[in-house]
Amino acid sequence: MTPAEIKQARHSLGLSVADLARLLDTDPQTVRRMEYDETASTHRAPAPRMIRLIAAYVAGYRPQDWPKGERE
Repeated sequence: MTPAEIKQARHSLGLSVADLARLLDTDPQTVRRMEYDETASTHRAPAPRMIRLIAAYVAGYRPQDWPKGERE
């Protein structure tokens, strides 16, 4: 999953950076770094478990602690 795909997935799910970070059990800075262009020195590739979770969320899976309401 590319940085652009991660960001697009987050937006399509209506999640903020903080929301996605909480769902992935990480911090917001890590999510921002995953969304940076791969050529950026601060880019961080997501762990395979994070990619699987994001893909599951896009496919419709919602954990019980899914954020309520619409967010950017």
